[in-house]
This record gives sequence, structure tokens and C-alpha cells, in this order.
Amino acid sequence: MTNVAHEAETGTGWFGLDLIRRLVAEGIGTAFLLMAVVGSGIMASGLSPSDVGLQLLENAAATAGALVGLILMMGAVSGAHFNPAVTLVDWFFGDISTRDAGWYVVAQVIGACAGTIIANVMFELPAIDISTKDRSSPALWLSEVVATIGLLLVIHGCVRSSRAKAVPFAVGAWIGGAYWFTSSTSFANPAVTIARTLSDTFAGIAPSSAPMFIVMQVIGAAIGFVLIRLLYPHSQETHDA
Repeated sequence: MTNVAHEAETGTGWFGLDLIRRLVAEGIGTAFLLMAVVGSGIMASGLSPSDVGLQLLENAAATAGALVGLILMMGAVSGAHFNPAVTLVDWFFGDISTRDAGWYVVAQVIGACAGTIIANVMFELPAIDISTKDRSSPALWLSEVVATIGLLLVIHGCVRSSRAKAVPFAVGAWIGGAYWFTSSTSFANPAVTIARTLSDTFAGIAPSSAPMFIVMQVIGAAIGFVLIRLLYPHSQETHDA
């Protein structure tokens, strides 16, 4: 994760080269993540039209694999957050400034929406096709809290125990598994949730369902922060992915 000390060392201003580089990495990384999520969902629906379980397996495998590659790709540049919940917890810990955290979230949301649009176009669908897939129930909301807490514990559990190099594989494994053991299929990411409203496909979510998902993800982030503080009171100083 990005450290405030890094900003001081580079002496970057509001939009110095270092910040621009990190924002571009966050935007591109999140865009590719949504291409993987949405694109593999569309492909899975075409390849296995009568088997929803197989569709979910294909979607989960593609997403998990892409996450590993993306974190390896961008981790050294921006910390590879790709997720406002991850950025929020880093901000709680003081590992990223308020300014940078805000711009990270902007870059993540823009990148996520762009990735969804590109995925739609790659499969000859309307660039923006608002989802009609309702995902609204207490079970789904609870699943988002659980998925977000687990994701944050996986990241910080690795980083704060001197196993930062394991983060890409741990995160990919967690998301791939959480697709199956949560009823919501583990969005665990506000930027992803917003972007998935733009595709009326396997991975879509209706705009009316998105706000509660985001609320639950923020609650999960807050609980995750408390648990990280409790479980790792003597953490390592480094927060690079």
C-alpha cells in the first residue's frame, strides 16, 4: 500500500508525476479488473447457457486469475488497491493522505466504469446497458460485509506479517473462493459495484441494488479496520503490495 512517507521523499505536489503515475495505475488496473469480471461473465453465459454453476466457476476463475496478474503488474506503482474499501482502510491507518485517497477513489471509479464499457463493446453489446438484475436481500447485504472484511484481513494479514509478496495470490484465492461461499458472489468493492450497473449481463447489478451493497462494503471496511488493529498490533512498517 502507498505510504505517506513516499510522498515526502518524492516531493510531489497536487499533481506531480508520482501522483499521476499512481492514479493512472489505479485507473488502468481497475479497468482491467472490470473487463475480467464483466467480460468473463458474458463469455460464460455464451459458453454455458444452461449451467449457472459452470458460468459462476468460469467467472470466478477468470476474475481470480486476472487479480493476481493485475496486483503483480501495478503493486509496485500504486499499491494496487483497485478498491475504495482498501484505500479507505489505508487512509484510516494514515498510510495514504486524504488528498491521495480521494483521487485514488476517483481513478478507481472512472477506471471501473471504463472497463465495463470496454467489456460490453468487446462482446458487441451496447457500450452502456443499465442492468436490470436485482440483488437486494439481507443475505446478500451480510455477504458483502463478510466478503469485504475477509478481503481486508487477507491483504493486511500478509503485509503486516512480512509476507507482502503473497498478497497477489492470497487476494486472488480469496476472491475466487468468496465467489462461491457468499450469496452475493463477493463484490466487496464499491467501484466494482458502481461499474457493474452499466452492464445488463451475468455480472450486472441493478442501480437500485447498488447503494445498499456499497453501504455494506463500507461497514465491512470499518469492521475490518478494527479487526486489523486488534489482530496485528505490532505490524510491519512497510505497506507495499
